[in-house]
Order: sequence, then C-alpha cells, then structure tokens
Amino acid sequence: MRKLILLLFAIMPTIVLAQGFQVNLHGQKQIGMGHTGTGLLQDGASVLFNPGAISMLSENYIQAGVSPLLFKSDFNPSGTTDQFRTKNKVATPFTAYAVWGPKDSRWKLGLGVYTPYGGLTDWGNEWAGKYVLESLNLKAIYIQPTVSVKLTDFLSVGAGFVYNHGTVDLTRAIPLTSQSGQTGQAELKGNGHGFGWNAGVFLKTEVGLTVGLDYRSQVNTTVKNGDAIFNVPSSLKPNFPQPNTFATTLPLPSTTSIGLGYHPSDKWTLAVDVNFTNWDVYKTLAFDYSKNTSVLQDTHSPRNYKDGWSYRGGAQYKANNKLFLRAGGGYATTAVRDGYVTPEAPDANRYFLTGGLGYAVTNHLDLDVSFEYERVISRTQTNIESQLSGTFKTNVYIPGLSLAYHW
Repeated sequence: MRKLILLLFAIMPTIVLAQGFQVNLHGQKQIGMGHTGTGLLQDGASVLFNPGAISMLSENYIQAGVSPLLFKSDFNPSGTTDQFRTKNKVATPFTAYAVWGPKDSRWKLGLGVYTPYGGLTDWGNEWAGKYVLESLNLKAIYIQPTVSVKLTDFLSVGAGFVYNHGTVDLTRAIPLTSQSGQTGQAELKGNGHGFGWNAGVFLKTEVGLTVGLDYRSQVNTTVKNGDAIFNVPSSLKPNFPQPNTFATTLPLPSTTSIGLGYHPSDKWTLAVDVNFTNWDVYKTLAFDYSKNTSVLQDTHSPRNYKDGWSYRGGAQYKANNKLFLRAGGGYATTAVRDGYVTPEAPDANRYFLTGGLGYAVTNHLDLDVSFEYERVISRTQTNIESQLSGTFKTNVYIPGLSLAYHW
C-alpha cells in the first residue's frame, strides 16, 4: 500500500517537466520556418524569441494566435499484441504579443503572454496503464513585460521579467476495489506560480546576416495547497485523509538559444536556430503533504534528467508583396533517461516538419497560418517506479493561425 501511494504522488512532477510538455508554439511565422526566430526580425514574437530584437523592429505590433494541438499516442504492452490509444483531445496553446515605441526612437516596450508548457491527454479508464494515468490537463501561462534598447544601428539588447502561472488536473486509478466492483480513483489538482527572466542580444551585419542570442532563465514554480482527492472504499478512507493538500517547488529549466538569419535576396529569408535546455537541474522531487498517515508520507523521488538539444532550420519565400511561403523542420533530443518514460509524456528523440504561409490582408494587417507534424520516435521502456512496460508510439499534429496589426 505504501509503495502504491508513493508512486501516485511521485508521478505529478513528470507532467510538468517532461520535454513532451515543452510547447514550442510561439509564433506562426516562426513555426512555419521550423521554429526559428532567435536571429530574425519578423514580428512581435521577438518578445519571446529574442527581447533584444524588438527595438530593431521598424513598426509597432499587436498580435495574437492559437495552435490547436492534437496528441495521438499508442501503447503496446510488452509480451502482448494489445494496442491502447489516447482519446482525441485538442489542446489550445496560445500567444499574444504587443510591441510599442515612439517612431524613430532607440527603445521599445514589449509584452508577451504565451503558453510554454501544456498537455491534454486521455487514455481512458480501461487501458493497461490506468494505475499510472487515466487523464491529464496541464496548462502553464507566462506573462512577460519587456524593454529593448538599440545601442547602435547594428546592435540592440533587451530583457523581460517572467511571471508563470500553471494549473494541472490529473486522474489515475488506484488498485482498490469496492464491494460493487468499482476501482478506486485519485485526482490531483493544483496551481502554482514562479518568476524568471528572458534576455537577448541582436546583431545586424552589412552582408545580410543577422545574429541573435537569447537566454531564458530557470523558473522555480511553487505549488501550494494542491488538492489530492481520493475515491476509495469506506474501510480504507482513514489511509487517504480528506481533505488533504501538498506543497512542492518544481524547477522549470533555463534555455539558451543562438540563431542566424540570412537574406540572400529580397525574396528569400533563411534561418537556423540551436537550442539548449538545462534539464539537468531536474534531479529529485520532494513533496510535503499537510496530512500524513502510516501509508502516506512525504516523498523524495530521484529523476536525474539530462540536458536536451534541438536543431531547427527554415526558409521563407516572398512570392509577391502580399504572399509569403514558409517551410522548415528540425530534430530534438529527449531529456528523459531510460527508466523514467511515462504515459504523461511518452518522450523520445523526435523530428518535426513545418510549413506555412502569410498574407498581407491590408497594409497594416497580416494573416499567418502554419502546420506542424511531429514524430516522436517509438520507445520501448519499463518504468522503474510503476513497472509499466511496453512500447510507446506518438504523433503530433498542429495547425495554427494568427493575426498581426502593425503600424
């Protein structure tokens, strides 16, 4: 029984920190070009990609977009021909940016509201891993006020303060059965907040090459008074005190990105980004519960994640003054070591392909659309805590749409 409860609560941090929940959907132009943007001047999404670049923008921006995300994962338990699939659920990561500064000034102010982490997964209550996970709804919203200054005509810098608000709702079955034959269930609900910063440098050259460097700090997100709700047989309720809460601090890792942009002609824009995520900070999870029993104790669970890299490239072609065509792709390494793969984030190395187009509706209004296909390479694992063993195969499909008004 004690092992069961320790596993139940040890699972929650994974849903927050696994690379599979790192949502890189921060601008339709950037998505269309393979998620490149650190070394480019494109639109208000530079608030996130590189705060140093926004003072170089020739116009002010107000823009917003959404990228509905469909996550489809299959699981084949080891030694069987069974197949379990997630239900069709659509998450809706969004972005909103504003950039403003007086005309011909050397500074601009920016504001970004975006969702860098999130997930919506539903395996149902009849699959082989129901004691690990039934469903998950995870959202994280970052709010980033920003300032950028043009030091010279070719060099600018910028930085922003980050406030993070996140929520999570997770359900899983408990291997306890009532007299009526109903399986027990646990629901974990909580919200938390944290603080960090984002800073960047942007450089323009005379040969059509632009260079950007961006650093987004670690954000330690503190969850207080998260609810642990149990539906168990009456005779076992003393082991599951209700109401009960927990507290924990979760390290969302820092990221460092370098990007290059190149304009070989008036019609073509090429870009490359390399991103490093410091997942190594995620070593141990600790939970402090307000009510303990002989079964339910505070937990300390090792995770020992490793750092992750992603490599991105893309291109844009200006067909005419109104129509822009985009394409790109990339590859990302997983942060989850063998033995820690879970159905919340059946993570592995992955590749992605993207495309998009932009259309100038008017001189001041842009419409941008994008589409991404992401293939998570199949991975056969046995989780060291839950002992869930089998092969995960995952595909992700992401259309996107945004509007940008500029003046």
